[in-house]
Amino acid sequence: MLVELGLVEQRYKAVLEVLEGAASVTDVARRYGVGRQTVHTWLRRYATSGLAGLVDKSSRPDTCPHQMPPHIEAKVLEMRRLHPQWGPRTILSRLTRAGVQPLPSRSAIYRCLVRHVLLEPKPRKRKPSDYKRWERSRPMELWQMDITLGVRLADGSRPSVVTGIDDYSRFCVCAKVVERATATPVCEALLGAMGRHGRPEAILSDNGKVFTGRFGPGKGLVRFDRICSEHGIRHLLTAPGSPTTTGKVERFHKTLKREFLDDKVFASIEEAQGAIDAWVSDYNHTREHQSLGDRPPITRFALARREPPEDEGGSSSPPTRAGETRLLRRVHQSGKIDVLRFKYHVGRHLSGQTVEVFSRDGLLEVFCDGVLVATHARRHLLDEEMRLHRSAISASDPAPAGPVVIRKVNGQGSVSFAGTQYRVGNAYRKRSVELTITRDTVSISLEGKLLRTHPKRHDRGKEHGALGNPGGRPDRVNAA
Repeated sequence: MLVELGLVEQRYKAVLEVLEGAASVTDVARRYGVGRQTVHTWLRRYATSGLAGLVDKSSRPDTCPHQMPPHIEAKVLEMRRLHPQWGPRTILSRLTRAGVQPLPSRSAIYRCLVRHVLLEPKPRKRKPSDYKRWERSRPMELWQMDITLGVRLADGSRPSVVTGIDDYSRFCVCAKVVERATATPVCEALLGAMGRHGRPEAILSDNGKVFTGRFGPGKGLVRFDRICSEHGIRHLLTAPGSPTTTGKVERFHKTLKREFLDDKVFASIEEAQGAIDAWVSDYNHTREHQSLGDRPPITRFALARREPPEDEGGSSSPPTRAGETRLLRRVHQSGKIDVLRFKYHVGRHLSGQTVEVFSRDGLLEVFCDGVLVATHARRHLLDEEMRLHRSAISASDPAPAGPVVIRKVNGQGSVSFAGTQYRVGNAYRKRSVELTITRDTVSISLEGKLLRTHPKRHDRGKEHGALGNPGGRPDRVNAA
């Protein structure tokens, strides 16, 4: 009579055969179709726990060191319930700012939200390398402008929002609520944005009738085009059927609606405008932006070159203390500047721009339009500081008094005087500067502002002839 033995009984019988010496471990393993290590495991478990040790155990590990602690998981769930629009990346950023330890990973937060049915799992998106992304190199170089819906009023009407985003910094320059997106309110929104933030170099928009007459019945310029032309702004248009060209402002619309406008009803346009202004202020100054390395847009937009108001004077340079050295340097394409024989990194986004370098307290501080953009430990020796000081300029020094001649800066960033080349800087190429000759110094100024000083290196015998022709020769390249 055949009797079917259970799994535990078979293991128990195999263990007894080995313990009683009836068979070796190798013979038992071959007869039961398992490995020798498995038989040794049965023997160890039987010796430790008896017959109960031969029962199958769960494959779940006894401990999981990387599992999210319960108190962290509770905090994640609380943040998600208070802010349903926050995703795993935003929650991770908030936990980092709050100094939570141990800090979970973004994927752990995602699994936590899915596990508690607070987030629906989605299929993996395309890899970032599949997209062709572009970005301007500095703020105020390009604005993206568009019009969107999303605001709801108590009377059932749906006003529009005229929006504008700085392409480089993602800074929102315009979010104007208008009853109807016609030419007049859209242009007023543009003028208001330029009044607050300055004039951009170019504006990118779609082919809407308020932006262009490209597809309209007339062939003349619309008002938006005329405003751009009057202010020297290039107006760029997207190709028809290409909404991804203005993808940054379109993404801003998604954020505005998902994080603020959804499920909100306002009593009037004024109330809606006030609420949006408060949200935009938080968006620009507080909310982290993923494409900016989880920093708010103001950190980039603060580098924008703005024209000073007519009634304000002075320089945007930081105050200069006595005894410190101030230099002007042009940023190379590599994002570095040269100070003596050393290179210091500033940032590729500032390539081509002129920055101010201050040597103070053993540090080199780099400013762009009054904004501190980099700080480095001084690498040159203290004995070389005097050499650096001779090529420095003061932020408040006016042009010195003395005989003045006018010369044009050549393509190498230098001027010629009395047969000798004096360095001015690539930032001033093709511009006319003033050379003031004192006892032992040649000072170079532009519009009354001292740019650079040099010790006299030219032949003193040729100086009289050069001073006798203060405007230079018209047929020479260095003529004014």
